[in-house]
Amino acid sequence: MEQSSTSALLQGTVLDLASDVVSALRSGDHVRAGGTLAGVSAGDGVARAAVRVLGADLLLPATLLRLEPAPDQLAVFQDAVAAHPPRDDAAPTVVWSHWAMTRALRRLGRPPTGPLADDAGTEPDARWLDDAGWQYLTHQLAVLAPLALPGEECAVMRAARRRPVDVARGFVRAVRRRDWQQAAGAGRWLTLLEGVPATLGLEAGLDFVRLMGGSDPRVALQLEAAHLMPAGVLL
Repeated sequence: MEQSSTSALLQGTVLDLASDVVSALRSGDHVRAGGTLAGVSAGDGVARAAVRVLGADLLLPATLLRLEPAPDQLAVFQDAVAAHPPRDDAAPTVVWSHWAMTRALRRLGRPPTGPLADDAGTEPDARWLDDAGWQYLTHQLAVLAPLALPGEECAVMRAARRRPVDVARGFVRAVRRRDWQQAAGAGRWLTLLEGVPATLGLEAGLDFVRLMGGSDPRVALQLEAAHLMPAGVLL
C-alpha cells in the first residue's frame, strides 16, 4: 500500500512539473516554470525522483526562452543530477538523459557537481542506435526527446538526422497505436530533421496528437516544444 501511494505521488508530481513547463512555454513566465517546486527542499526524495523522470525538459523554458529558472526549481534539479549519476550498467537512455541534464546546467553557467561532474561534457556512446529498427529507434528517440533542441549537436541528434524517414514511420505507428506520448516525442524530433516526407503532413499530425492526447501534460510539453522549435535558439 505504501509503495503504491509513493508511486502515485511520484506520478502526480511528474505531471505537475510537466504542467509547470507547459505553462511557462506558453506564457514566457519563469515563475510558472518553478511553481510545483516552490518551497521544496533539494533533498526531497519524491521531488528529486520526479525531476529525474522529466529530465532536462524541466529547464526547457530556460533553454528555449532564456528564462531564469526559479531558485527552488534549480536547486532540486542540481541535487537530482549530483545525487543520481548513472551506474556502470545503466541503460543508454539513462546515461544520455543524465548527460542532457548536465548539459542543460552548463548552458546556464551552472556546472554540475557530483561523482561524474568532470565527465559531464563527454558524450556517451550512441552506437546502440546505429542498427536499431525503425520502431525501436522511434521509441528510444521519444524517451530522449529532451535532446531534440535547435542547434543541438550530439551523437543521438546525428543518428536521428540520418533516418528521418524511419522516424516519420515511427510517428505514424505511434499515432495509429494511440501512443500519444511517443507520437509527440517523435514529432518533436521531426520538426528538426531535414528530409521528412512531405506526405507525412507533420503539422496536421501534431494537431491531431494535441487534440487526442494533449490533456496529458507530458504530451503537451513535447507539442509546445515542437511548436517553439523552429524559432528556438540555444543558450
